[in-house]
Amino acid sequence: MLTTEDKSSPLGAGGSWQKKGVIYKPDGTLAHSRSHAQVPYAYKHKDFLRVYFSSRDDYGQSRPTFIDVDYDDPTKILYIHDTFVLDLGGPGEYDETGAMPSWFVPQANGDIWLYYTGWNRTHNSYRLSMGLSVSTDGGITFKKMFRGPIMDRSIDNPLWAAQPSVMYVNGRWMMWYISGQKCEYIHGYPEPYYDCRVAVSEDGIKWTPTGDVALPFDDFLHAVGRPSVFFEDGIFKMYYSYRHTRDYRTDRNQSYRLGYAESKDGFKWERKDDLVGIHKSDNPNDFDYEMIDYAYCYEHNNKKYLLYNGNGFGRAGFGYAILEK
Repeated sequence: MLTTEDKSSPLGAGGSWQKKGVIYKPDGTLAHSRSHAQVPYAYKHKDFLRVYFSSRDDYGQSRPTFIDVDYDDPTKILYIHDTFVLDLGGPGEYDETGAMPSWFVPQANGDIWLYYTGWNRTHNSYRLSMGLSVSTDGGITFKKMFRGPIMDRSIDNPLWAAQPSVMYVNGRWMMWYISGQKCEYIHGYPEPYYDCRVAVSEDGIKWTPTGDVALPFDDFLHAVGRPSVFFEDGIFKMYYSYRHTRDYRTDRNQSYRLGYAESKDGFKWERKDDLVGIHKSDNPNDFDYEMIDYAYCYEHNNKKYLLYNGNGFGRAGFGYAILEK
């Protein structure tokens, strides 16, 4: 059931990411995908790259779906899936009003595990929990492994727990996730504060928070979006997005930008945001002028690629960049 050691290709940091443009934005013709292509994840196949992402229906409910693109030119779309790969949960379940993909882990028997975020709308806010699903058909469809979440609000996560980045490395399972710690009313709306924390597991299913805060709050980092961790050169490396809590929807100076951090052991992290190598556009007409967020790295033919979202938390679609040293 366990995966092999992490075999992430070298992704590096410290170079400059050269933006290549938008890959995909939903045109609104599909019922499950009226808007948003959020939190893109690159899953490699032999002859094409599959990009999973979260899209929204007429009710604003998220479900995971995918497109297939050309490796050498990701803007060349080979296939757009016509439905979602994982449906919402039943009444009262943790993923009743949304299911957002986070991390895909191939298994030795050919199955694929999908760690995802389940959404529950509340009276005036929302609650997030982590789910685990499995695909036995190569990633075309996924089925929940358990009706309940694998991590939820708790003593360690007062508001919620979500968006895990998962790795089996050095003989153990590790997870980096966003943890809702508090909520404050700002302009009459409840705004959550969430940092990035660490959890460990013996089987990838039952997780124990360690109490380690990988990315703590500071004067600007009030929320961490989508930690994306890989293991290279004997150390852990992470891309993430972060923002202020006040006016981040309307003020580009407060909204999401990308950051980068490193760790020797996966528990204690050092932020090195000056090495991130990619920033919001200065052109108001670009899709990433207002914000840049939810990045994921992969490699092909010794080139390093970065998928990322721009304006509107994925409403403007996702683009890509190539690393130049």
